[in-house]
Amino acid sequence: MTPEEQVELERRRRGRNLVLGALLLAFVVLFFFITIARISGQHH
Repeated sequence: MTPEEQVELERRRRGRNLVLGALLLAFVVLFFFITIARISGQHH
C-alpha cells in the first residue's frame, strides 16, 4: 500500500468515526429530551 493510499484510508476512517460519534450523541440527546418530556408530563 502506498503512503497516499494509507493517508486516504485514515481520512476515511476518521470521517466515519466522526459520523458515528455524532449519531451516538444525537441518540443520547434524543433519549434525554424524551425522558425529560415524560417526567414533566407526569406531573400535570
